Amino acid sequence: MNKKILTTLGFDQIRTALLQYVVTAAGHNRVRSLTPTADAKAVQTALDETADGASILRLQGGIPIPELEDIGPALKRVEIGATLNGHEFAALTRVLRTVSAVDDFLTGLTDKIDLRRVYQLQETLTRLPQLTRRLYTAVDEEGNVTDEASEQLKAIRNQIRQLEANIRSRMDSYIHGNTAKYLSDPLVTLRDDRFVLPVRSDSRGQVPGVVHDQSASGATLFIEPQAVVDMNNRLREAQIEEKNEVARVLGELSEEVAPYTKQIARNATILGHFDFINAKARYARAIKATEPLVSAKNEVDLIQARHPLLDPHHVVPNDITLGKDYQAIVVTGPNTGGKTITLKTLGLIQLMGQAGLFIPAHEESQIGIFSEVFADIGDEQSIEQSLSTFSGHMANIVEILDHIDDHALVLFDELGAGTDPQEGAALAIAILDEVGTIGADVVATTHYPELKLYGYNTPGTINASMEFDAATLQPTYRLLIGVPGRSNAFDISRRLGLDSAIVDRAKALIADDSHDLNNMIADLESQRKAAETEYKAVRQELNAAQALHDDLEKAYRTFETQRDQQLKQAQSQANLLVEKAQTKADKIIKQLRAMQQSGAGSVKENELIDAKTALKHLTPESTPKNRVLRREKRKQALHPGDTVKVLSYDQTGDLLDQVDNDHWDVQLGIMRMRIKTSDIEKIATPKAETPKRRVVAVKGGSTSGPSTTLDLRGVRYDDAMQQLDSYIDSALLAGYPQVTIVHGLGTGAIRNGVTQYLKRNSQVKKFGYAPQNAGGSGATIVQFK
Repeated sequence: MNKKILTTLGFDQIRTALLQYVVTAAGHNRVRSLTPTADAKAVQTALDETADGASILRLQGGIPIPELEDIGPALKRVEIGATLNGHEFAALTRVLRTVSAVDDFLTGLTDKIDLRRVYQLQETLTRLPQLTRRLYTAVDEEGNVTDEASEQLKAIRNQIRQLEANIRSRMDSYIHGNTAKYLSDPLVTLRDDRFVLPVRSDSRGQVPGVVHDQSASGATLFIEPQAVVDMNNRLREAQIEEKNEVARVLGELSEEVAPYTKQIARNATILGHFDFINAKARYARAIKATEPLVSAKNEVDLIQARHPLLDPHHVVPNDITLGKDYQAIVVTGPNTGGKTITLKTLGLIQLMGQAGLFIPAHEESQIGIFSEVFADIGDEQSIEQSLSTFSGHMANIVEILDHIDDHALVLFDELGAGTDPQEGAALAIAILDEVGTIGADVVATTHYPELKLYGYNTPGTINASMEFDAATLQPTYRLLIGVPGRSNAFDISRRLGLDSAIVDRAKALIADDSHDLNNMIADLESQRKAAETEYKAVRQELNAAQALHDDLEKAYRTFETQRDQQLKQAQSQANLLVEKAQTKADKIIKQLRAMQQSGAGSVKENELIDAKTALKHLTPESTPKNRVLRREKRKQALHPGDTVKVLSYDQTGDLLDQVDNDHWDVQLGIMRMRIKTSDIEKIATPKAETPKRRVVAVKGGSTSGPSTTLDLRGVRYDDAMQQLDSYIDSALLAGYPQVTIVHGLGTGAIRNGVTQYLKRNSQVKKFGYAPQNAGGSGATIVQFK
């Protein structure tokens, strides 16, 4: 497609709107390069992908694609032997982990949704589990090299932590000892990566050591006490070792990535493609667009089409057909009636469809596949080229005629305007004849009455108009195909107060054939409105009858289904009763035969009576309600306040409220959860007894244990790990069987730190993310041994 038409019809704005829905760098690139195509196969493939995206969005909320940076520069650096930094490795890791997540997600959909193209795209993904695991273990989401990257790095960092702890302990003795009175602030700070104390200048001689800095006022000196100089030296050496080891690990990781750069780049491209599919689906939902049918014969049939860039609450939808019964449409009507918007709606929707996007029209709408779309719309006046408005339009039209073929779509707005009306009308007719000779489809708007006759007399051409309400003197913006527009100048002038004598004199000045034409158009409009009113009434009655028929058919199907289910259930119960009775009867008969064969002669009267009594008891009890069963049912009935066991979580809780026949709200510890009734088992309430609580001695004399929930959101990583360690110890001392750690989502650093800590703690029995309605992956539930 020529680039000019994309700007003229507003396709650039469609791409801008799509950019709001992509989250990856590759997705942004695909949207920016999106253009319509004349390849019918490519158009259908793109529409199939959009349809897949719409199905996944509707049923699963879309393909799970997170924000992904452009990893192209990083991969190029690896290919030339460079070493990547932590941030670049974090970006690569996100791509590799997203590949695994998307692959698993789509694999889980194969039995649920039939898709046209996405499963084929999935097959082009390349999973690299070993490399993914290695990078994920070595570099966290913020780009920091972790302790697990190498044993040497872990040992060095343990040494650094030990040295820092020793230095802080030694420095604390200065803060809380006799030296405290010489300090401007009782704290330990850093200068040049060395631990120092803020000492008042007048007390310089009281704290022997090395001066590293002073405050701006000169009142404070930052002194490294002599007693910690050696420890600071060892700490500095360890930090240098750490830096060298981190550099070595990054180099090693770069070498491990190098053989897979092409696969990783391909994965990033495919993830961008999935992101692009997501964006097309979300944009389609936003503008209430539907999938168009594609006509190989370029037969356009748009049903209630709307311009996608106008306010959907105010835009008037129109039916537009072209290419089947006629190749040209001549649209007439007053100014501001909506002719130009109708042209742009047709052109822009056609461009959207050929770009693989859903279109803002009703279902079953149909687009063509045009080789090019040309438009002469708007003011083409050019001051630089000294062209008038008419000259600008003519220059544009000449260029269009030089490039169109029999598969093109041409849109002319106010064809022939800007010059003498008689000459302009003649030129417009000649231009339409030339386009018709070439075989292109064309829609042209005009004010010239001569073109109404042209539309009536020319084969393959039809008149159309924008409806105008003479009663209100306002346009309705509805396109009427088959009805030419008529001039409303006299009616409008009269209603606005122009003297009737002047209006009558003006009417007398125009030719009789013009009067006849306007009268004919007015009569056609009256007939059309009458037919439309009758059609709406009949359609409403038909819809009501259809709705009633559908309701009755649905009710009958429901009745048949329930009847069949009840019959099967009754038959099943009857068969079971008969089977049990038959088994017992066979047993009694077998006993009687055994008695006869035992040689004791005939069966005694009392034995025969006992057998008859047993056979009689085989008849099902006629009492419809058995007291024992009723009592047991009442015992098992669920009521608010009952103690129950949630089978799927193996946890005990209390019933709160019944949501519906299938769900209850249950209080599980600190969490309120909605549970299926089938997942709940009522348990006997133990007899009241004196509760036994484990009393934990804490500082300050309090006997209450810690909360069952630890919230680490917003806490720095190091502080969070210290709080976690202290909290787990307190929870174990309090005898808690289970606690909840709330770490949020964020960058994932604290969540990963919590996971690693729990793996190492020997007192942890098991742990896992909370249910979705209790925090999901933003919280971890921990059970102790």
